[in-house]
Amino acid sequence: MHANNKWYRQFCGALVAVFLWAAVPMPAAQASVVGTDASVQIAQHAQVKQRLHQLLARDDVRQQLIAYGIDPAEADARVDALTPAEAQRLAGRLDDLPAAGSDLIGALLFIFVLLLITDLLGLTDVYPFTR
Repeated sequence: MHANNKWYRQFCGALVAVFLWAAVPMPAAQASVVGTDASVQIAQHAQVKQRLHQLLARDDVRQQLIAYGIDPAEADARVDALTPAEAQRLAGRLDDLPAAGSDLIGALLFIFVLLLITDLLGLTDVYPFTR
């Protein structure tokens, strides 16, 4: 009888622990349908970034970046870090530039100023002259 009583107490203790664990409120999983506008914005953001990466992949752009003292890999990383609004604004500026060679200079100048501002704010460390 003594062995049964010990087993019974262990079983009841484990059962109480299980019931207490089950009584703890668990957060419910949240799921929702992704709207069409959200999926379109994601697709547009991906297209804009791809367009900017294609621009930075051009040889003349890379040479100009190096001439300004900007590492092309760092510029690619910056494009990846752009928020959707910043990427859209940059793409809009590229669309507004003339179709001649000055669009490249304008885009590079914009990227240079963008990197300069982030350096001055202390977010990056690209240019040594901003210290």
